[in-house]
Amino acid sequence: MIALTSVSGEAFFLNCDLIYRIDEAYDTIITLSDGQHIRVSEPATKIVEKIVDYKRKIYLALPEVGK
Repeated sequence: MIALTSVSGEAFFLNCDLIYRIDEAYDTIITLSDGQHIRVSEPATKIVEKIVDYKRKIYLALPEVGK
């Protein structure tokens, strides 16, 4: 889950595995895999950074295989 802010200023968490695409226009628009659209105040590059950081934390926490 990543923390985001809606254009109305409301903070929320989003399951980043549900993201289909991210578009930047006046606002940043996240399209989910079910077709739902969410407008957020964070730029697309910041959202991608948050996703990478989140995934990195998950994969680094996995135990090594074969030991």
